Amino acid sequence: MLIKRNPNGIDLPFPSEITPRAVFESRRSFMRQMALGAVAGGALLESLGQEAQAQGLNPKLAAKLNPAYSALDKQSAYKDATSYNNFYEFGTDKSDPAQNAHTLKTQPWSVSIEGEVKKPLTLDLDALLKLAPLEERVYRLRCVEGWSMVIPWVGYSLSELIKRVEPTGNAKYVEFITLADKKQMPGVGSRVLQWPYVEGLRLDEANHPLTLLTLGMYGETLPKQNGAPVRIVVPWKYGFKSAKSIVKIRFVREMPRTAWNLAAPSEYGFYSNVNPEVDHPRWSQASERRIGEDGFFVRKRKTLMFNGYSDVASLYTGMDLKKYF
Repeated sequence: MLIKRNPNGIDLPFPSEITPRAVFESRRSFMRQMALGAVAGGALLESLGQEAQAQGLNPKLAAKLNPAYSALDKQSAYKDATSYNNFYEFGTDKSDPAQNAHTLKTQPWSVSIEGEVKKPLTLDLDALLKLAPLEERVYRLRCVEGWSMVIPWVGYSLSELIKRVEPTGNAKYVEFITLADKKQMPGVGSRVLQWPYVEGLRLDEANHPLTLLTLGMYGETLPKQNGAPVRIVVPWKYGFKSAKSIVKIRFVREMPRTAWNLAAPSEYGFYSNVNPEVDHPRWSQASERRIGEDGFFVRKRKTLMFNGYSDVASLYTGMDLKKYF
């Protein structure tokens, strides 16, 4: 497999190596974005984020830290986690979600839980917030593009919801369907992906205590650009597995056809576990850059198997994780 390297010998990501092919071939100039957006846009977004906090636009959430599920890594800055995002419903550049997601309406909001369950439910946001005690968990986030963050999320294990709907014996997978509203989301309708955005997990993956039904971050409700008002966080998988702005959860018999797997099946497998031994076809996954640590020479970290969450390995006993990537 050919892995591109910087001609100066510095292992820096090329523009085409940090975005899916369909995106970088159609998006506006990467260098112009970096030159203009990183300085002016970064300062503006930081100011906007601080203003939002000061004005209480993101209400506080009472949550108790769960040290058993919290990484000891230094947490990423709030301004980085809320201004450097992939949320293609609002655009394909990293700064687009923070700039465009103000159009998202998160009230009223409901999530329907249906399919192969004995007790289907439709829950509004208030019911979701009260379904189980909220916990703060500090998780590593690893993107398939080769960057990472450390974020204190707020929520509870998805298994709390699963046990209430009582999946039948036919339920093998859980499918997450997200909002796709062109009026609120300027990126919906683009040809990058099929809409709505769909993701999925095997039922045992969904039931693992690390899988978090997420309603907040940094002690607040989720910012719109981070998947408000409800998303999934699966810390041992690449970030695109974490569906944002969820409106429907379906329990199904067959493996769901997920958004990125449909768009580029040779690049984005269903399982998408962080595995440094499986390169993306266009770049290595052996190392990553932690957002907030970047300097002239990008500091590289060794990528950890399962993003460091080794206790999930038992879910994949006997599986070839190079084949089922």
